[in-house]
Amino acid sequence: MRRRTSAVAALLLALLPAAAWALDYRSVAADKTLLYDAPSAQSKKLFIVARDYPVEVIVNLGDWIKVRDARGELAWIEAARLAARRTLLVTAPQAEVRETADAAARIVFRVEKDVVLDWVEPAQAGWVKVRHRDGLTGFVPSTQVWGL
Repeated sequence: MRRRTSAVAALLLALLPAAAWALDYRSVAADKTLLYDAPSAQSKKLFIVARDYPVEVIVNLGDWIKVRDARGELAWIEAARLAARRTLLVTAPQAEVRETADAAARIVFRVEKDVVLDWVEPAQAGWVKVRHRDGLTGFVPSTQVWGL
């Protein structure tokens, strides 16, 4: 029994750094940015992402950063192509952004899936404050966006 407890504790400690990394999200700073399968511009090009697209930082090697996108795909991006600015991607078919963090609050605007929103304030009680590129702000359920 003691050996099992030690093994579980060791596993949990090993996972702590990964959990800390999972909280680091950034957005793409440049238009039409290439993502690669290895940390080199000579490696295979995987796909292109647009400006403001959110990514989760997995590994930071300085000049190159391994990232995960909303679909769970892993790729490498040049660090200079990322901004500290944080954005969120709508994952629901349609998200209703409300005036306050309350399902009964007035709807300020609606957005379709894959629309990028600026992250304004940390999520609280299941809601996150966002801003649309048109300047409208409001609260959306945190379950309807990716990048938190």
